Amino acid sequence: MAQRGKPQPGLPTRQQILDFIARSEEPAGKREIARAFGLKGQEKIELKALLKDMAEEGLIDGNRTAFHRMGGVAKVTVLRVVDTEDGEAIAIPDSWTPDDATPPPRLRLREGKRGPALRSGDRVLARTEETATGWIAHPMKKLPTATDQVLGVVEIDRSGKGWLAPVDKRVRNSSPIADLGGAEAGQLVLAEPAGRSPRAGVKVTAVLGDPLAPKAFSLIAIHKHGIPFAFSPETLAEGALAARLPLSAERREDLRHLPIVAIDPSDARDHDDAIWAEPDGQGGFRALVAIADVSFYVRPGSLLDREARKRGNSVYFPDRVVPMLPEVLSADVCSLRAGEDRAAMACHLEISAEGKVTSWRFTRAIVRIQEVIAYEEAQRRIDSGEAGENLVHLWEAWRALEKARQSRDPLDLDLPERRVKLDEQGRITEIALRERLDAHRVVEDFMIAANVAAAKALESKVAPVVYRIHEPPSREKLVALKDYLATFDRKLALGQVITPSLFNRMLKDVADDTEKALIMEAVLRSQTQAYYGPRNAGHFGLALGSYAHFTSPIRRYADLLVHRALVDGYGLEQPAPKGDLPPTSGLSDRDRSDLSRVSEAISAAERRAMEAERETIDRYVAAWLSSRVGEVFDCRITGVQRFGLFATIIGLGGDGLVPVSVLGDERFFHDEKAQVLAGESTGTRYGLGMILRLRLAEANPLTGALKFEPEDAEGRIEPRGKPLPLKKKGKHFAGPRGRPGNIRHQGKRR
Repeated sequence: MAQRGKPQPGLPTRQQILDFIARSEEPAGKREIARAFGLKGQEKIELKALLKDMAEEGLIDGNRTAFHRMGGVAKVTVLRVVDTEDGEAIAIPDSWTPDDATPPPRLRLREGKRGPALRSGDRVLARTEETATGWIAHPMKKLPTATDQVLGVVEIDRSGKGWLAPVDKRVRNSSPIADLGGAEAGQLVLAEPAGRSPRAGVKVTAVLGDPLAPKAFSLIAIHKHGIPFAFSPETLAEGALAARLPLSAERREDLRHLPIVAIDPSDARDHDDAIWAEPDGQGGFRALVAIADVSFYVRPGSLLDREARKRGNSVYFPDRVVPMLPEVLSADVCSLRAGEDRAAMACHLEISAEGKVTSWRFTRAIVRIQEVIAYEEAQRRIDSGEAGENLVHLWEAWRALEKARQSRDPLDLDLPERRVKLDEQGRITEIALRERLDAHRVVEDFMIAANVAAAKALESKVAPVVYRIHEPPSREKLVALKDYLATFDRKLALGQVITPSLFNRMLKDVADDTEKALIMEAVLRSQTQAYYGPRNAGHFGLALGSYAHFTSPIRRYADLLVHRALVDGYGLEQPAPKGDLPPTSGLSDRDRSDLSRVSEAISAAERRAMEAERETIDRYVAAWLSSRVGEVFDCRITGVQRFGLFATIIGLGGDGLVPVSVLGDERFFHDEKAQVLAGESTGTRYGLGMILRLRLAEANPLTGALKFEPEDAEGRIEPRGKPLPLKKKGKHFAGPRGRPGNIRHQGKRR
């Protein structure tokens, strides 16, 4: 209100109007101002003139329904997200009218936990308020983005009109192009709506080139998901400065005498973990997990830190990596290279003969990795008896850890991972499922032990923890699983405690391979998605009560936060030289008081990365298969919907649709509980896990979409896959066909 108590009648002064607008909790327009000051008749006309004068004098802005002071923000207005800081979305008014010399105010968006994660370019209707620390906004509704960019391929019809063919397989229709912007037919472009109406079409804003060129598939995913991929010159300069921080053994534990090894994929771009073990003389083992000390180089509040928070994690594609940190750190100074002194966070473990970790401690250390070994080479040395003492001791310690793992009985599902190999020109040479080796399990179990130790160590210090949380299946999903199992005459009692062991026993009791595949698929679908959070809810899949991510700080921001908490908890601070970088390498005050916001942000960034990686693999698989349209494959049904089946090529993982229209001339009914399509006349049933011989009818590299038809239904779907130049080894795919399963690269997300 303009004054304390009831306002006096009569035309208010300019200052009274400004005070009322500032204090009003609702949008303050001409009507609200008149009501607040008790204006009637002629006074309302005078108020209108006064507001017009104030606008011309630069005191207020807006319209008759909502005014705000010039340079300020309306109480309720449309904002556009432009950035993220400290895990919060930053937005500016969508329409900013002051002259160009006045920059738009930046508002921190306080997003609700249930709302969709906001990213750059999103528009929201929000309630705003100005606080002592700056503007904040509370989103009320997410709006259609007027400048949403669309990725697609230019097509020119016979009349010369341009059309944008989408690369997102969820979008079915092409859009008319109002402005080609110099683009030519067949080029991959970015476009945005040319007007408010869909009839206005789109205008091309950037030409990206040949959509089938090397690295185009990952580029599509990067643009589609809004993944930050370029570092600013200022951030790169700060990365170079951080890389020059002196590494001294004086304030670190010197572990350079230990023969520590890094076991990684043969194509690893960075090495952030290494391991060592030796017998303790009492049947157990002393072990060390050395992790790159990223927190020493990336300080809270620095440009490097803000960029890493925004990215959340590195994103891995077959043809490139979009790193969380600049290359000078991620691939050089922080990476644990063989024969070079490196800063490390060391996790010292004592392991009993039964595989129980009995004690742990954390130090900042200096290490010199003896050797970087590929998984396949480490396994070959063990199998051939050529392994040195260090590898032998690692395997012995792992067998102890494996006993503890078997005792916990974590969820054991076959989760195949596709591997795309490219030649130097970026062309596909092979696609196959990664082979699961003991070497993968060795590293994975050491990493799990270190992750558990980090979580428990911080709990003992009563320090903040960013937990990796995997909650048990929801009751809703368990009821659906119960109904599905009933179709096999199998029971799931919902009154009992649901554990991973329960699912494992259920699968072991199934002798028939087809039925086992069906039930495994259903169990997998019942699981929740893992996420990060400061409140511990355990890790259901790993059967662990406390679990955090500690072992990959080069590629995951969650691990960096855990490292910082350990720096605080164990008194491991090492200030940077004055005047160069922020001095502290522990948690910031903001994160120490509340980890919820950043945990939600990095969980959303992880989901974004997973979608982008999966879609890119789908595009590569479709490109690989585009020259094999018409061939017949053994496929397993992975999804059943009323409009058709989803099937996966066995041994390759290419996922595609079998439209219900090609299954036969009869009518098919969808049994949602049983996850079955059943023919009305013949009773033919198609259900989850069934193996079918299917002909590949279509492979679209741009969308990653595949379509299949039954072997005896050739021609029902017109082949439209465009063959690509590929390098093939004989008629079939080259590569290993071992037992599918999680390998370490994928397992790092567990």
